[in-house]
Amino acid sequence: MKIEERVKNIEDRNKRVEKDKAWETSNTRKICIMVLTYIVVISYSYLIREYNYILLSSLVPVIGFTLSTVSLKFIRKIWESKVYKENN
Repeated sequence: MKIEERVKNIEDRNKRVEKDKAWETSNTRKICIMVLTYIVVISYSYLIREYNYILLSSLVPVIGFTLSTVSLKFIRKIWESKVYKENN
């Protein structure tokens, strides 16, 4: 394989990785997951006949997910500075 082709392949791969990373950290993705989680929990609550405060109680998993994504960024930074740094 020619060097130019290899460089082009690497650049293409890097663009794909950057796009994937941008999607993983986007607010659009997080909001979509929150909405879908909310819909699933509401559907499940109706299925098991849990009608008391269904809209309010369905927010609990959504809030839990949101808090976990926020805290995971903090935990990841600690992990990167301690564990990942030691291994590299």
